Amino acid sequence: MALEETIYISQFNIMPNGTIGVQKTTNITKDGVVISSSYWRCVLAPNDPQATTVLDEQYYLDIANYAWSQTSPQPYVPYVPPVTTEVLETTTE
Repeated sequence: MALEETIYISQFNIMPNGTIGVQKTTNITKDGVVISSSYWRCVLAPNDPQATTVLDEQYYLDIANYAWSQTSPQPYVPYVPPVTTEVLETTTE
């Protein structure tokens, strides 16, 4: 009755804007049968400093670095929330 934990990259999607969606799966097996699975997701921006930590397999890291070295058909534009100078009025009664 040995329990084993296996973690692997189950999805690796390169988007047109250069970001990469990663899903990791953790399987717990008992005597070779999966008894539990959990999932973790993230999105890596081009040249993301967390890539080496998230993509702990050299194969996927090499693909990511190659994809980020190419010209993207829809360049990645980081979201910057708009700055407002609007003042909200409050009333007390």
